[in-house]
Amino acid sequence: MNSKQTFTDRARIIFKNILDPIGGFLNRLGLTPNSITLLGLAGTTIGAYVIAQGKMTTGAFILLASVLVDAFDGTMARLRGEPSDFGAFVDSVSDRYAELVTFGGLIYFFLTQNDTPGAMVSFLAAAGSVLVSYVKARAEGLGFTAKVGILTRLERYIVLIPLLVFNQPFIAAAVIAVLANITAYQRILHVRAQGRERIEQSKESKA
Repeated sequence: MNSKQTFTDRARIIFKNILDPIGGFLNRLGLTPNSITLLGLAGTTIGAYVIAQGKMTTGAFILLASVLVDAFDGTMARLRGEPSDFGAFVDSVSDRYAELVTFGGLIYFFLTQNDTPGAMVSFLAAAGSVLVSYVKARAEGLGFTAKVGILTRLERYIVLIPLLVFNQPFIAAAVIAVLANITAYQRILHVRAQGRERIEQSKESKA
């Protein structure tokens, strides 16, 4: 089945003329794609710590810088002519850790404020974000596609970072909690449709 382009895929194409020169420069410095991936994760962890201390705007800008850094690992690997399955694996795992650390920072902040609803919506946002990625990975492992839905990873950061800049962590977490879980459900329905189609094709081939 043809794989649909996500918002992230389209963004990479749109900003290719910016990503490529910077990615080439980072390669010439001797940095590796995996080192950039881990640098982005380290930056996100720092941002999450700052957010946990209640400094939302500062934390948001650190997150923004980390997301921008993390955008170059795939570009660097492509320019090197050596994109690898392991590199993609490291990038995917790092992305999940980054999101969990970020929402962990929000949960800690809300707990220190005795804000149980805030902690709960942050947990639901974390769960939804991980499920969006898990459903896609599990689907692809079974030979399906699941690149659909209203809130992929880049879009989650587009929601999160501006709202944190304006010190609205509850709204940020609540929006992501709702839309990320809707996205996971959209992907589940998409895979179910493909599963049914596969069964019908199998029946027809045996007829």
